[in-house]
Amino acid sequence: MQKPKVKFSSEELKRKLSPESYHVTQEKGTEAPFTGDYYSSKENGTYTCIVCGTKLFLSDTKYDSGCGWPSFFAPADKTTIAETNDISHGMERIEVTCATCGAHLGHLFSDGPKPTGMRYCINSAALNFKKKTTDS
Repeated sequence: MQKPKVKFSSEELKRKLSPESYHVTQEKGTEAPFTGDYYSSKENGTYTCIVCGTKLFLSDTKYDSGCGWPSFFAPADKTTIAETNDISHGMERIEVTCATCGAHLGHLFSDGPKPTGMRYCINSAALNFKKKTTDS
């Protein structure tokens, strides 16, 4: 895992984030499926890291995988995410984190649609959304 470029104190993050967002991003938690703000969103815009604001995913790469979490077939820029092997909970997965601050985002699976075949399964609690306007 690459070293995050930006570091926040636990106290600062507890003030800034909801308890659920803190649990997901800092304690590698997971929100319940079909409960997050963005799992069924179809709005056009950009998904950013809730901790540091880094642009992570674009709405045109989002799709309904049926898993209950926002799913994307590609990041906005491969350099903004980090991928690490995760063998927790008796499973073999790839953890996805924000490359800027190290926030846990979710996991990556190889069962996504074309063109990449990848499914970035991301917690809504790790994201903010900036709606695309006619000016942006």
